[in-house]
Amino acid sequence: MRVIVFTDGSSRGNPGPGGYGAVLRYTDAAGTLHERELSAGYAHTTNNRMELMSVIAALECLRRPCEVEVHSDSQYVVNAFNKHWVSGWQRRDWKNAKKEPVKNPDLWKRLLKAMEPHDVSFVWVRGHAGAELNERCDHLAVKAATAPKATLLTDEGFTD
Repeated sequence: MRVIVFTDGSSRGNPGPGGYGAVLRYTDAAGTLHERELSAGYAHTTNNRMELMSVIAALECLRRPCEVEVHSDSQYVVNAFNKHWVSGWQRRDWKNAKKEPVKNPDLWKRLLKAMEPHDVSFVWVRGHAGAELNERCDHLAVKAATAPKATLLTDEGFTD
């Protein structure tokens, strides 16, 4: 099964309230297009954490191994895989090239685990450039980030 995923994260302040949005699409053997939208908001987080959560949420909702093409406007996420930053971080025990701790290691590890059963590729898309599904994800992420405070989740792994 081939799934196309668009993702986006948002933070109202960085850090501040944040949210993510994801749209998953696949076409079944009969030619029927299926689409699913995901989003959630968090009380205190960062944009990069929400960019990561959008991909994690999309991959974690898949019920069987898939070929997944992730479209994201986050160079942070896309370059981490396409430029092999993640493999370097793992070799250096989650330190970057400057030997400093990598930010968001909890989410990077969770993302790697979510990727395990799938064949995942990453495609960078320019944000706010009219790509329909990227714009939809942005809308979902902003709506989640600006939801009433009482409905926002706690980002357990976030530290200032």
